[in-house]
Amino acid sequence: MAEHCAVVAVCGHEAAHGRALDGVLDAGVDVVSNGRELFRSVTAHGRRGEEAVVVPMTLGRDPELVADTARTLRAVPAAERGTTVLAEPFGTAQHLTGWLRAAAGRVPESCALLLTAPSGDPFEDAELYRIAALVRRYGRRGLVEVAFTGGDPDPAEGVRRCRLLGAERVTLLPAAFALPQVPEEGALPVEPAGPLVPASALRRVLAERVADARRRWHEHGDDGIATGLAAAENHGHSHTHPPGEGHDHAHPHEHGTGHPHPHHHPSAAPGADPVVRSIA
Repeated sequence: MAEHCAVVAVCGHEAAHGRALDGVLDAGVDVVSNGRELFRSVTAHGRRGEEAVVVPMTLGRDPELVADTARTLRAVPAAERGTTVLAEPFGTAQHLTGWLRAAAGRVPESCALLLTAPSGDPFEDAELYRIAALVRRYGRRGLVEVAFTGGDPDPAEGVRRCRLLGAERVTLLPAAFALPQVPEEGALPVEPAGPLVPASALRRVLAERVADARRRWHEHGDDGIATGLAAAENHGHSHTHPPGEGHDHAHPHEHGTGHPHPHHHPSAAPGADPVVRSIA
């Protein structure tokens, strides 16, 4: 296995398209948004004959980032792509649940929790509500609310809801790399918490994703692109229709890749992942 490997961190809205990671990752890591920036970065490394590992920087709510990253890599001509490997995403919804539970445990029990993240599509936002329910259910506090930067409810509305539900203090807990601005709500104290994943842990997890991807490539010749293309298969309108509308779920069906897939949705087992435990 070659000693030098370029690392490309692809960012979506969870990381403010890269701005939230400025100065946080190691200096040699390329922090780019998907599309042209990723294309140019991969091409540059390929032309220099460098091995590169691309890591989608999602905490688990944005499977489309993974799929879109795979599509961009597939669009790079093989002669210019060189040895480019797509890693597993930085985090999964299970990781995010574990990280939020660990962070919630460090907040005084007297504070209401307001989980905040940049707004995504309706399915990403719904996922945060599901995760918030798990944080509340398996935590020790009675009030866990959700708010979205650039969405509805926004953080100011989220704080107002906490106040109406009886909260005396509110802690803003980011469910993204980007940190939210504290809304000007004079009725009760609002305190920010975060970042969710400290810089040292963030660099460690990134290094683990890179090492796993390189090992998969050198041992099995798997560049990860085919897996990445399927990352968002169960995400979106095509899997939200009731039985009898659209297609019948009583039999397996194919989605263009030539293989059927089951429609199971594994439940999160918060804190089970060793990466989650090491950060907590």
